[in-house]
Amino acid sequence: MRTCNHSQVNGLMPSLRNAIAHVLGKQTLGRRISPTSLQFRLTFELITLSILGVGSVTLWAGWRMEQTLISAHKQNLEYIASHFPEQVELYRQAGSVEAGSVETGSVETGIERTIDKLSTPGLLIWVRSPNGQMMSRSSGVNIPSPDLINVVAQTEVPAQPTVFHFDDRYVVLCGNPLTINGNPLGQVYILKDITDDQQRLNAGVRSLVIVSVVAVILLMIAIAKRIRRALQPLEQMSQVASAVSADDLSGAKLELQRAPDEILGLAQAFNDMLGRLSGSWEQQQQFVGNVSHELRTPLAVIAGYLQSLLRRGDNLSPHQQQAVATASAEAERTIRMLQDLLDLARADRGSLHFRLTPIMLNTLVVEVAEMSQKVSHRPIKVLATDEDVIACADQDRLQQVLINLVDNAIKYSAPEQAVELILEKTEQQAVIHVRDRGIGIPLAHQNRIFERFYRVDESMTRSRDGTGLGLAIAKSLIEGMDGRICLRSKPGEGSLFTITLPLWKPPS
Repeated sequence: MRTCNHSQVNGLMPSLRNAIAHVLGKQTLGRRISPTSLQFRLTFELITLSILGVGSVTLWAGWRMEQTLISAHKQNLEYIASHFPEQVELYRQAGSVEAGSVETGSVETGIERTIDKLSTPGLLIWVRSPNGQMMSRSSGVNIPSPDLINVVAQTEVPAQPTVFHFDDRYVVLCGNPLTINGNPLGQVYILKDITDDQQRLNAGVRSLVIVSVVAVILLMIAIAKRIRRALQPLEQMSQVASAVSADDLSGAKLELQRAPDEILGLAQAFNDMLGRLSGSWEQQQQFVGNVSHELRTPLAVIAGYLQSLLRRGDNLSPHQQQAVATASAEAERTIRMLQDLLDLARADRGSLHFRLTPIMLNTLVVEVAEMSQKVSHRPIKVLATDEDVIACADQDRLQQVLINLVDNAIKYSAPEQAVELILEKTEQQAVIHVRDRGIGIPLAHQNRIFERFYRVDESMTRSRDGTGLGLAIAKSLIEGMDGRICLRSKPGEGSLFTITLPLWKPPS
């Protein structure tokens, strides 16, 4: 039997990986499976074990079939070889009685008669004298090829029957000394041609290999399907975990009907964790709201007394007046921050209500520009489309967002640079742009600019009286009105905040 070398085995492993990836690709409808995933590893390992098991059984079955075939022929040759001298002696004696010849002649006659008697199709027997001359050999269809005899003569013929491969022929060959009455007469060679039997054996082995390959392919498909089905609960858990957010922690739950006990236990632990996170998130929201509400009242009282002290502070020194003014400004800033925290807490709890009504954005944009220009004494340009733009939004909340964005644009741009309010309309949405030509925002910070308390530059934003909550509130308010806010900015060239809102559609 032929075996694979190390290079063939090493070359088989990438092919096996490709085949497994191909099968997994079909099972996952084109979704790519990573070689480091649990599904790929389990499938690869089980299929490898299956291939090793089926391959081992196939090799053992083929080897066993060959051994059974060869063993039968070997036993036949061993029997012939062991009884050959007896047959020669028997025929020698019979020939001496019949012909009355001398002993030497009757030995040759005995050898010839024994060879003729024992020779069958495919079984070749010949005898050589001690000096190498041919004494007798099979005749008729059993005449061995001279080339084959020459090759055998140059081969060390074993005493026990052994399988040899000469060209395209498979033979069982053995050679024993021929001794009659203690006199060595030469060497007897017995050869059995088993080519036909070997070819039938090879055909059977090939059929066995084909059946094994088909079985391995079916095992690959079955194992891939079974592992994929077994890991579906984990995939569901991954999908739930990736889709869950802080807003829907209380409603997120993993429900599995058919899964192993270990995965059901994991799913239960996952649901318990979601419940604990939901409780912690609600407690955090309540804490922020309660603290903000409780602190706002005493701070308002403090701010009122400071303002009263400033108005009646004629007897205060300039240094004292500056200190009181600074304390009053910080108190007002803290009150605004607490109000922002209250708004964010209400938005997180879903208790921030919106009155969605049709709003004429052309008028609202102009009002915001005039209001901001009057307070900041900065030029604000309005670029609006000629047609009416009516959006579905909360006017007070939208005005709050626009004022916040315009205020930021004024803070982060030079006094001589104008801020632009641009109003556009598409088929389904109203679009408002707030553009400045200021310092801009680096790309690395743009993805986090809407996070709470996030600052691009702490010293810079602190000097501009920022709380780090304005953009987070603006995002919450716009999304609460089914809109979207995004940013495009480039350092040194300014920023462009874009708000998109759904257009008002009158009821039919």
